[in-house]
Amino acid sequence: MKSNILLCVFCAGISLITADSVAEISLTTDLITELHEAGDAFTFVRVKYDTTSSNWGEDEDWGQWHTWAVDFPAADQNFLRGVRRLTNIHVNKEPVVMRLDDDRIFEYPFLYMLEVGRQGIQLSEKEMRNLREYLLRGGFLFIDDFWGTWQWSNFYKTFSQVLPDKSVVELSKDHQIFHSFYDIDGPQMIPRVHNIENYPEQDIDVAINRAVLDDDGRVMV
Repeated sequence: MKSNILLCVFCAGISLITADSVAEISLTTDLITELHEAGDAFTFVRVKYDTTSSNWGEDEDWGQWHTWAVDFPAADQNFLRGVRRLTNIHVNKEPVVMRLDDDRIFEYPFLYMLEVGRQGIQLSEKEMRNLREYLLRGGFLFIDDFWGTWQWSNFYKTFSQVLPDKSVVELSKDHQIFHSFYDIDGPQMIPRVHNIENYPEQDIDVAINRAVLDDDGRVMV
């Protein structure tokens, strides 16, 4: 039942998260909602992570920004508004932010990460151990926003240590995840709002959705 709810949430909200403007990022702590009891409500949990470099590569002027916080909290709140509007799932109105070494992640079946390839992610042993156990126990991690194959490689160098015995697969347009809530013709590439002419994502001109499956075929990541 939990897997069905997560699949519904994912499909209803996948198009609602965008990375519109770095200028909208705010890291003030008053925007981070205090954790509350999970209860029977769906909670959007954004993962705060460390990076392997101190700036955004070629975008050195953006070095003061933290990639985990891009479009926070507006994108998360927009996602939740869509879930409330399109489903009858009971949701918490405000997102929360947690680190992977916080054992309370096991109380929340949905985690969200983004921009994990630009600077690379740095995970401690505790974070990798927690994430592996979280996923194998039924949790779902949604990762968004890769700009080209180099960012994927940058991210996967670390993430491959979390589930070294699992392979990454590409989801075909026939996969259940594209036909559970809306009937979607496979992965969709969405142009950037502020750079619509630059449609291909650097060296990628087609959308790809990758996944890590458990032994029963459930999408974990």
